[in-house]
Amino acid sequence: MDAARLPGTSGPEQIVAHVDMDCFYAACEQRREPALRGEPLVVGMGYENGATHGAVATASYEARAYGVESAMAISEALERLPRKVEAVEDPALDVEDAGFYRPVDMDFYESVAADVRELLHAEADVVREVSIDEAYLDITDRISWENVASWARDLKDTIESAVGVVASVGVAPTMSAAKVASDRDKPDGLVIVKPGTVREFFADLPVEDVHGVGPVTARELDSVDIQTAGDLAAADPELLAERFGERGREIRRYARGEDERSVTPKGDPKSLSRESAFTDATADMEAKCRQVHTLADAVADRAQRKGARYQTIGIKVVTPPFDVNTRARSLPGPVEEPDLVRRVALDLLGEFDDDPVRKVGVRVSNLDFSAGEQANLDGFGGDSGTEETSDGSRASNGAEMVENRDEGQVGLGTFAENDEGSEGPGDTANGESDTSEPHVSLPPGQTTLADF
Repeated sequence: MDAARLPGTSGPEQIVAHVDMDCFYAACEQRREPALRGEPLVVGMGYENGATHGAVATASYEARAYGVESAMAISEALERLPRKVEAVEDPALDVEDAGFYRPVDMDFYESVAADVRELLHAEADVVREVSIDEAYLDITDRISWENVASWARDLKDTIESAVGVVASVGVAPTMSAAKVASDRDKPDGLVIVKPGTVREFFADLPVEDVHGVGPVTARELDSVDIQTAGDLAAADPELLAERFGERGREIRRYARGEDERSVTPKGDPKSLSRESAFTDATADMEAKCRQVHTLADAVADRAQRKGARYQTIGIKVVTPPFDVNTRARSLPGPVEEPDLVRRVALDLLGEFDDDPVRKVGVRVSNLDFSAGEQANLDGFGGDSGTEETSDGSRASNGAEMVENRDEGQVGLGTFAENDEGSEGPGDTANGESDTSEPHVSLPPGQTTLADF
């Protein structure tokens, strides 16, 4: 039985649409340069024209056919898909099997996203903007289930004709089902899941399609013979709780179509964060530092674009099997200092020098959106700040931190509360923790920054 028929859950009247722009960064570049449409196109984070450094923020579907994926190092992408300009000059390269590369241009993407948001707010009374390229819409009071397919087609056509980018849309009685539906028929997809059919819709889908299940959790579920969403829906909730904690019960509810959440707009976030999983756990400190460096830059950039200063800088480190460790350092007052975010995050990471690591994250919190003067940081780095343990207690700098161990698969959890999330090459929640554009990631195991 779906949540639409369960007491205390979202009723059959609720109609939720999830709008997800297809390959948004690439689509924006193709809008700006129409000649790129239909061509293999890679958009790189930390990439400059003609360079080999950086990471793939997103790739057009034509580029993906060559094995180029988000989170891949640009150097590796170039091995699979040489630059067109170099292929023209090098007879050893096939021009037909070459593509185009462009650096990320967030200001331009934000302007395009603003045009899309304007259309979405005109179509629904309640809109929850999850990231630069995806949003949930509550259209309950606007459209009936009988007319929802026509409404969704019209919305897609309007976005494409008015803004010049393509959206995939999923509509369902719950947020989690709408999210999965929008991803089922990409690109340019439209999937409607009506009340009473949510569990049936999920039944044969791979378990990793369930909201909140990433590749690592999927492998763990497979080890107990849970391979489809239907298997997960029928699984013993106590077994899932024992293995994955409350997260296990939650993903089972989503697989059963039980989702009580309603679409609510977002106010100012309490924190901003990004995380990324390695393909396999690694003890390579250089790889860990490289990833944290990039995540720190991404978080600082996002804070700058949101006009936020921050007083606390923290990291999250997930070690095998699923032990979640958080470390944070508080400053004398709110600042906007990207170099400091990077330096503090890398310093906190030093505690995990020799540890194998599955996932890392960087967060800034205690945000201030006022335009006041920032704190004087003279002397910071000695004893002027405080460090926070995973349970929120504080100790002076240098004090031993207490490990926070959480069994089970988690995305950013409380680490990213009220952030717009991220999606990485490893295990990431398939939900509001920023799924959207498989935005940025770096070399082996690097990251994807959904809306960076």
